[in-house]
Amino acid sequence: MSKIIAGQRSRRTVFAGASLVVLSAVIALGFYRHGSTQAATNTAPPPIPVTVTAAARQDVPVYYDALGTVNALNTVAIRAQVNGQIVSIDFRQGQEVHQGDVLAKIDPAPFKANLDQAKSKKSQDEAQLIDAQKDLARFKQLVQRDYETQQNVDAQQAKVDQTKSMIDADQAAVEAAQTQLNFATITAPIDGVVGFRQVDIGNIIHTNDTNPLTVLTQIKPSTVIFTLPQNDLGPVREAMLQGTVPIVAFDQDDKQQLAQGRLLLINNQIDQSTSTIQLKAEFENKDERLWPGEFVRIRLLIQTRKDAITIPPVAVQHGPNGLYTWVVKPDNTVEQRSIETMPINNDIAIVTKGIAAGERVVVNGQYRLDPGSHVDAKTQLQTQLQTQQQTQQQAAGGGRRG
Repeated sequence: MSKIIAGQRSRRTVFAGASLVVLSAVIALGFYRHGSTQAATNTAPPPIPVTVTAAARQDVPVYYDALGTVNALNTVAIRAQVNGQIVSIDFRQGQEVHQGDVLAKIDPAPFKANLDQAKSKKSQDEAQLIDAQKDLARFKQLVQRDYETQQNVDAQQAKVDQTKSMIDADQAAVEAAQTQLNFATITAPIDGVVGFRQVDIGNIIHTNDTNPLTVLTQIKPSTVIFTLPQNDLGPVREAMLQGTVPIVAFDQDDKQQLAQGRLLLINNQIDQSTSTIQLKAEFENKDERLWPGEFVRIRLLIQTRKDAITIPPVAVQHGPNGLYTWVVKPDNTVEQRSIETMPINNDIAIVTKGIAAGERVVVNGQYRLDPGSHVDAKTQLQTQLQTQQQTQQQAAGGGRRG
């Protein structure tokens, strides 16, 4: 009996121990789950740092850009109009000259001799005309008295008329000789800049020489010829109907402004091989910053969009369904917003649909975002200040360690 009681006590002890073990496991499991939940709470992802800017409302000029070539308004090859020896060169290479300025002189002696000879011949014929006219007057008086025949009067009249014709021819010869003499002095036909001198003093110059004496180029004003896609023809013509279309010329690197001008004309045909249209702009070029043959960047003002909503182009993203941007909501979460834009330049894109003025859009850090992500939104200025502070702190810490 005592053994049975002892066995029962032993089993109770085992059960009690087992129960204690189970209870301890349950308590431990509870603590583990609580710790795991607390750890999960403590390891929630931090807000994603992004740089934002606010969509602005402003007047935006709309430009068309193109590459053009500077052309002189006029270019004249200075050639001799008479043959002869050059006795003087009256310009410096690269000199700016004005219309009528003397550029060179050809030996005038032969042309002066021809002029004197023509004048002498005219004087001789004029003297003959006076004598013939006196004879005609006498013949007319004699024929009235029947001392002379009408036939002789008519013959004398013909002689007078012939002499007058000779004098007219003499006058033409005098003018031709005078013109030849004038051509011996070569003058500038337009204002411009002379180029290289290609004939020296003492050489014989001819009217049919291959090389001109020099080339005179008018660069004030200058023109620029450029091309645009034919799809731009409509807006450009509409802009011309509204008035003067301003144009700005930049250097080939598109960094330095060279001149301001206006659109002069649109060519009357589209180049079907390239689907482009040629245009010509005119610039006063008073400071001569445009030079013939130079390549320049042209910026053509088409219109100015009033009160347009603008964002930086870097905020515009391309997705399978079109363009979108990340918009930061007031609770600092982001949403993916579909938009429609009109790209203007590297700094501004006009948003025609999807964004209101003042809304914040992400311009840096988009690659880490998902819809609903929490963000730490800072402006570009705030980001720069934070980076500067961190750099200063690191520099100060490094100095102490040193």
